Amino acid sequence: MGAVTSSSTSKAAHAPKQDRSRATRQRLLEAAVACLAEHGWAGSTVSVVAERAGVSRGAAQHHFPTREDLFTGAVEYVAEERSAALRTLPVQGRAEVVAALVDLYTGPLFRAALQLWVAASNEPQLRPRVTELEARVGRETHRIAVGLLGADESRPGARETVQGLLDMARGLGLANLLTDDTARRARVVSQWAALVEEGLG
Repeated sequence: MGAVTSSSTSKAAHAPKQDRSRATRQRLLEAAVACLAEHGWAGSTVSVVAERAGVSRGAAQHHFPTREDLFTGAVEYVAEERSAALRTLPVQGRAEVVAALVDLYTGPLFRAALQLWVAASNEPQLRPRVTELEARVGRETHRIAVGLLGADESRPGARETVQGLLDMARGLGLANLLTDDTARRARVVSQWAALVEEGLG
């Protein structure tokens, strides 16, 4: 049996601390997203997020020194969650893919992202971060949608058909913010699925 060295003991001692740190960071990001979705930018302070995450304000500021850092982290978290949700969609028929893409834009992740977009339009420190990230997420979402829909982008109009679908889904997400638009949305999604099928061949 090998001897336990101080180096291996030190590594073992740090692992739980690192795990706790990651867990705290994750709770803060989830709380920031939830606060943005529920209270908007104005109502989402570091203190509110820390309380919701069950950590002290000091712990929150250890991970995210400024409010902008916290919510930029939340933007990245939202982007990663949206991309992960898209990547894990099961391969189905195009109508199901269209419905699943629309669902992504009518859930809490989109609501939180929207609050960040609005905040970024008025917050100079936030705008460049959100703009760059949203451009990256937009490209990734488009790429994943092309794959899920089996679209051949060399075919004339195919790229625009996919982008039109994503723009329509975003618009339906906006319409859903104030009222439950489920019944009308279902009819629109059904019609768009037919248009996508026709447009992609």
